[in-house]
Amino acid sequence: MSVPGTVGVLGGGRMGAGIAHAFLLAGARVRLVERDESAADAARERVLTSIENSVKRGDLTEPEHVIDALRVSADPSAFETAGLVIEAVPEDRAMKAEALARIEQIVAADAVLATNTSSISIDELAAALTRPERFLGLHFFNPVPASKLVELVVGERTERAVVDAGREWIATLRKTPVVVRDSPGFASSRLGVLLGLEAIRMLEEGVGDAADIDAAMELGYRHPMGPLRTTDVVGLDVRLGIAEELARELGPRFEPPALLRRMVDAGKLGRKSGEGFYMWNEER
Repeated sequence: MSVPGTVGVLGGGRMGAGIAHAFLLAGARVRLVERDESAADAARERVLTSIENSVKRGDLTEPEHVIDALRVSADPSAFETAGLVIEAVPEDRAMKAEALARIEQIVAADAVLATNTSSISIDELAAALTRPERFLGLHFFNPVPASKLVELVVGERTERAVVDAGREWIATLRKTPVVVRDSPGFASSRLGVLLGLEAIRMLEEGVGDAADIDAAMELGYRHPMGPLRTTDVVGLDVRLGIAEELARELGPRFEPPALLRRMVDAGKLGRKSGEGFYMWNEER
């Protein structure tokens, strides 16, 4: 059981950098591609910082070998030798479809393409591809290095062999795969977002403050992190986008609360901006 020799990642934001880090630790050569050289430099720093944190935690003792296996650029031709390429651009349907179609023209015919989407239909994205049987969803969770779960999303035309390979790759990353069919929000986003939206409504209605609402789930239901703190970690803008997508597909029970929209408009995006339902200035 092993990952492909070379893994490509398109997009070096928090998620893309985390995915690159995970595959580097599993022994893969990683080709991380960003939109321009400035973004590529920033992505490289994110991965190197993540590797440095692994060393501090004692998860990695020889970082030089891992760093040597990383190449970051703005040139998509770096994906030519990759056996697996994961698209990790922002959660925008048109942007992802265009990116995947572009990558497919570069990679080998037997390479596997994957999208790290948390809510967009795999079958809709596959419609932009000429080889949809080689495509699946690999939904990683933030922060990728610490998360133990990857949601493997199977499209209508995804080959069984690709699903089996996906299971093996996830296991090699020391993470647990859950396999779900393509449906709005899959399993994790559909359940997690619904809980998070209700917690925001409760805060909006004055049922309790953020810490007490979160504690109710942490202590009463043994959730490791409450829904409002989780929303801060995910990003309020990301959660808003997913909620809007699910509201279109599944109806008004996923309609974003007004409080969520106001906070996003004010730039209070959670941990990445320093403020959300909690203050994060000392934890960023």
